[in-house]
Amino acid sequence: MRRYYFDLRDDGALFVDDEGLPCRDMQAVQAEAARSLADMARDAVHAATGALSHAMSIEVRDDAGPVLQVRFTFEISVQP
Repeated sequence: MRRYYFDLRDDGALFVDDEGLPCRDMQAVQAEAARSLADMARDAVHAATGALSHAMSIEVRDDAGPVLQVRFTFEISVQP
């Protein structure tokens, strides 16, 4: 199995995955990235304190370079 690295980007800050995770195929990579991003998004929404927008992503790479990016952005619009 190939090893994939799931780097986290949260409002511009990058958290590099140095360990990686072995995945059997791209479907497993996509599922892991989506699950991880959903967890991050849930935590960010619960922790939102005054921020009107938030962007985050998981950037997946293997030893050869980037293979996939999953992004999530939410905005809060206050109506007058």
